[in-house]
Amino acid sequence: MSYSEPDLERRIRRDLADSYDEELELELDDRDLDPDTLLPADAGSDADKAERRTYFHELFRLQAELVKLQDWVVHSGHKVVILFEGRDAAGKGGVIKRIVQRLNPRVCRVAALPAPNDRERTQWYFQRYVSHLPAAGEIVLFDRSWYNRAGVERVMGFCTDDEYEEFFQTVPEFERMLARSGIQLIKYWFSISDEEQHARFLSRIHDPLKQWKLSPMDLESRRRWEEYTKAKEVMLERTHIPEAKWWVVQAVDKKKARLNCIHHLLGQIPYVEVERAQVELPEREYHKDYTRRPVPAEIIVPEVY
Repeated sequence: MSYSEPDLERRIRRDLADSYDEELELELDDRDLDPDTLLPADAGSDADKAERRTYFHELFRLQAELVKLQDWVVHSGHKVVILFEGRDAAGKGGVIKRIVQRLNPRVCRVAALPAPNDRERTQWYFQRYVSHLPAAGEIVLFDRSWYNRAGVERVMGFCTDDEYEEFFQTVPEFERMLARSGIQLIKYWFSISDEEQHARFLSRIHDPLKQWKLSPMDLESRRRWEEYTKAKEVMLERTHIPEAKWWVVQAVDKKKARLNCIHHLLGQIPYVEVERAQVELPEREYHKDYTRRPVPAEIIVPEVY
């Protein structure tokens, strides 16, 4: 089954509206504006507008809770690792962006590792991931993770059968070791339909600002949909352990997926609001013997706008 032409057109229009809303998110929060006043003329029906208002309201509320979570993690010295896995165009990057958007990058950081180089291929498989694990008071979000071996490496033939089987023997013990060391590990799989991935790929093809997201590997993954499905099923079955459970996010609707994932994440960590000392701005000091020097004109950026 696939989208009809009218449905596909609507899907691509919805993607463009979502891109518009991404820019709107920061504007609305920073300037306290009504989303209705900034929506494009073809923003959709009243129901669509109401859905957008709900999305913005809930996103900002959840992001405020994420700030409280961050404060508690720093205060308590908790260590958190969150893995985001899923097919290409499943929406992992979108939810990661919303999680880190208001947080301190020194506390909450993203690890998105490229393909291993020649040296890394000779290392213990998990070695390059270990260096990105958190210290006390840190949160690390892995945009793809060691589960590459169970997915893309398996499907594309980048690992041998023995390496693949060794991964499944090792990963439960590796993750139990992380848990014993005090790291809380949370694993999300973003699930989309065959039709939805097809529509999102087409949307990227027709959007010059998003074409960079489509690598040759992404396109090949589209052709091998069924092989990826089988690999995913094996992965979930063999690596769902009490110390590090898998959680599946229904991600056909991007915005609902973001809200559901963040809401669920907040429920996985036993944070409480940490009382902050009242911040007071100190008086500015002035010194009679100080004169500010003029900036040389040749190093000033031209004011074109």
